[in-house]
Amino acid sequence: MLTLIEKIIFVLLALISAGFTVHGFKTIIDSVRRGRPAPELKNVPASLLRAGVMVLLQQTIFKARKVLSAIHLGLFFGLITYAFVNLVDVLEGFIPGFDLVYGGRNFAFTFLPAGVINAFNLIADVMSGALLFSITVMMARRFIVKDKRLTYRDNVMLNPKILAGGQAKDSLTVGVFVIMHVAARLLGQAFRLTDGADPFMPIASFLSNIFGASQTGIHVAWWVSIGWVLYILPYITRSKHTHFTVGPVNLGLAKQNPRGLLDPAVPAGTKLDPGAKFLHDLSWKRVLDSYACVQCNRCQDVCPANFYGRPLSPSALEVNKRYLIKEATFGSHPDRLLLPLTETVISAEAVWSCTTCHACVSICPVGNEPMADIIDIRRRLLIDGGEIDSGVQNALQSLATNGNWMSKGKRLRGRWAKEMEFPVKNATEEPVENLWFVGDTASFDERVVPNTKMVARIFQQAGFDFGIMYQNENNAGNDVRRVGEEGLFEQLVEQNLQSFGKAQFKQIVTTDPHSFNTLKNEYPQFGGKFEVKHYTAVMAKLFEEGKLTVKNPLSGYKVTYHDPCYLGRYNGGFSAPRRILQMLGVEFNEMPRNCENSFCCGAGGGQIWMGKVAPGERPAENRIKEALTTFEKNPNDKKQLFIVTCPKDMIMYSDAVKTTGNEGKIEVRDLIQLIAEAVGVEMPLEAEAVAS
Repeated sequence: MLTLIEKIIFVLLALISAGFTVHGFKTIIDSVRRGRPAPELKNVPASLLRAGVMVLLQQTIFKARKVLSAIHLGLFFGLITYAFVNLVDVLEGFIPGFDLVYGGRNFAFTFLPAGVINAFNLIADVMSGALLFSITVMMARRFIVKDKRLTYRDNVMLNPKILAGGQAKDSLTVGVFVIMHVAARLLGQAFRLTDGADPFMPIASFLSNIFGASQTGIHVAWWVSIGWVLYILPYITRSKHTHFTVGPVNLGLAKQNPRGLLDPAVPAGTKLDPGAKFLHDLSWKRVLDSYACVQCNRCQDVCPANFYGRPLSPSALEVNKRYLIKEATFGSHPDRLLLPLTETVISAEAVWSCTTCHACVSICPVGNEPMADIIDIRRRLLIDGGEIDSGVQNALQSLATNGNWMSKGKRLRGRWAKEMEFPVKNATEEPVENLWFVGDTASFDERVVPNTKMVARIFQQAGFDFGIMYQNENNAGNDVRRVGEEGLFEQLVEQNLQSFGKAQFKQIVTTDPHSFNTLKNEYPQFGGKFEVKHYTAVMAKLFEEGKLTVKNPLSGYKVTYHDPCYLGRYNGGFSAPRRILQMLGVEFNEMPRNCENSFCCGAGGGQIWMGKVAPGERPAENRIKEALTTFEKNPNDKKQLFIVTCPKDMIMYSDAVKTTGNEGKIEVRDLIQLIAEAVGVEMPLEAEAVAS
């Protein structure tokens, strides 16, 4: 079809396009390699293969926005189809007789049967329509409807290029490319239909009825279609759409360690400064994150800090990183890489707004970890003497001095146990099967201590052999590490490991999901390898073994359950609390945001220590309203309960009920209170005060 001159021009343009594309990818690779070492990945080929399957099936995008995700399928599979279509189109241009219309009746080669050619034509034609439809919806969403989920709060730090419309420009460029490319290709096929419609090319046949056949049209359409490809390939390496190619690779190289295990502050085998001050202080994998980012803002949708109106957007962090790299590599500002991250990609206030709930990481379709960036930045800010909230500072000082964040003397940790009507073993003095790691809030906070005593009573009734470490227990360090105080975290770990060394036990049981997470996932990094259970799993097993039985079914309660981040999303502890609620006979109402998609209470990452409370609706308040709305769908006269399994949740949500003016409408209870009532454990006076 093409003349000799056209072929020469095409080859030259293709070489230029390939050169710029290779340069673009080389720039990406060079930038990623400048990042710090990341934890070692194992069996990378298998991980990449699994990621390829996940991407091919579009499994990761259906975590949210189901309708848009379905529309995205047309875009995704259309682009995959067009990778083959473009190859065929180039062959049609270069090889005489390479003509596939009408089942290939004029095809110069005999190795392809008409059925295969017709199938290809039908798929190409239908997917062309799907592509045009999908891209039109996406363009309308961004430029006509102007979906607010694609925007950022005014208080979020954004690169000047983003504020000037850089993202919109990228989206417009690629959107116009898809429309022009696909439309030109369809018209080119329509111009080939000299003998009327081809039943296997319905859209092209429709266009042929309008425009007719044209040899000149074939040439023009071919150049428009393929010419756009030659332009867009190098453009992709320099735009937000790098995720087309980098996203699947990033997903395949995603973190393999447990969710609850943070990367070390200093990469193994190095003597680098802890944490991250500049872009390439981040690990190479998290530099790669910025190229993989889809800029879909799904992480922003689920971020409790962003919901609260704080200046944090996990998406903006990744996008800013991408623009910073672009300015330094493709632009004329390499010096910007020498500026602190808190001046270029995220504000210090945003850094301290993160609750470390992991929602942004879990929802990301390409395996990004913006939360990990934030923790690394915190680590360096503390070392560099950056300003931190007075409440956080006081908590850290108390932790260093007293081993707890509540400014209580160490000997007071076991006071609640000495008030019990039966002796609670000291696990550092006599062997126990189960070492109960109680945690700070459950040991000291008077609003939670009654529930702690109730756990002990139920353990006792079930014949569950347990003990505690009394003053030898220190804070496990989960939130200390996530605040960025790595040195203090390691100090607490060392102290607790020494205490564990004095004790004889088979497994550790916790009532605090934060302690559960770090004991289970992070202590093995320091040699503390234990079997760790949350109390809900223990209670479920006691019921199933018949050591606890329901004497008083709780059919008069209508309940909903909140999944704590560090029990649920981090460690998959979704089923045990729900199995117990089913055994207890309550009417269970699931909130829309549940299990993996549960909404954070707002306490994690040191937020509960903050001395200053930002204005606006807090995450816990929003969650209480969600529970009430859920109950309204099944109205009856039953008592409405909001069930928690975390001491911090007990505090956060009890306060939220008061601040939202919903006292008398809904009551916050720990699951242990329902268990006690159901199995007939006598309610002590202090627990009655909490429940009333």
